Amino acid sequence: MDITKLPFDTEEMLAGLKPWIECESPTYDPLAVDRMMDLAAYDLASLATIERIPGRMGFGGCLRARFPHPDMGKPGILIAGHMDTVHPVGTLSVLPFQRTGTKCYGPGIQDMKGGNYVCVEAIMQLIRAGFQTPLPITVLFTPDEEVGTPSTRELIEHEAARNKYILVPEPAREDGGAVIGRYAIARFNLRTVGTPSHSGAHLKEGRSAIAAMARKIGEIEAMTDDDCTFSVGVINGGQWVNCVSSECTAEALTMAKTQEDLDRGVAAMMALMNKDDAVQFEVTRGVTRPVWKPDQPGTMMLYELAHDIAKDLGFNLSAASSGGGSDGNFTGYLGIPTLDSIGVRGAGLHTLNEHIEVDSLVERARLIAGMLVRLS
Repeated sequence: MDITKLPFDTEEMLAGLKPWIECESPTYDPLAVDRMMDLAAYDLASLATIERIPGRMGFGGCLRARFPHPDMGKPGILIAGHMDTVHPVGTLSVLPFQRTGTKCYGPGIQDMKGGNYVCVEAIMQLIRAGFQTPLPITVLFTPDEEVGTPSTRELIEHEAARNKYILVPEPAREDGGAVIGRYAIARFNLRTVGTPSHSGAHLKEGRSAIAAMARKIGEIEAMTDDDCTFSVGVINGGQWVNCVSSECTAEALTMAKTQEDLDRGVAAMMALMNKDDAVQFEVTRGVTRPVWKPDQPGTMMLYELAHDIAKDLGFNLSAASSGGGSDGNFTGYLGIPTLDSIGVRGAGLHTLNEHIEVDSLVERARLIAGMLVRLS
């Protein structure tokens, strides 16, 4: 099939994507995420068998769509994406869905609703054209990737194991390339416990949990080197400005290129615990994304196919291992052929400048359609 003849239309795709972006869906708002899943389910319902999987652990639910195929139920292609974003409800007031020249802005448009929508559009165009893909296709949208996928990792791994190939439409790399491996990421929950006192009348009697956490943050981030990074991205402490804080909590993240580097980083973080001083410092291990080693034969086959399709479409698709975890960590770690970051091009993800390059909508839709047509 000549995928260049599929009638993808940029303006129609933008119009279809707009409701997805304007349905804000931050991870920690399960009702908002479920509204997003409802919207996607409606868009898919005319062409797929839809299953809604209830959420757990306080997160929203999942959406699984299976498309008609003579071999439905046999190993095929899994498209795995997340519908949660880092942007809280209300971000649209400062980052509205808006096209400006060659760019289109909005919360979650790059990470990763744009890529998810492109996949849906590619499948729909193939069905409308009457083309039967060699393999059955399943789409799985999940609600908690931005916090490490604590509630859906097992579901993703189970679904992946039932398929031959995994496509993950996370945002393309800065040069527009795909991802063929990912670094490991481990999360940590931090807590300092101090001694309260009245900060005006009896300041010296107190031991500030906030001050202790601030010192620890500097110590943690100073452990960063070229192979293992450390950062603290969330901190909460204190209730009253006239009280010396008795408790402070924070969340830290370490990223490593190899399992050995990750083990070293985890050990260094856990060694910081101290319950003997006047202010206690506690570290508990959170969720971890395992190392997905690059250059696995099945993954490289997927990449080479995508590279050839991209070349036929007139652009070069590079590939590299990457930081910034995704659910591709899990499927790649399991050894299932996985191609990640084949979603839209853009920049500013996780910021108030998040946007996509508009011309990448059709570009990536054709790329993904080409892969669905040629994988067997």
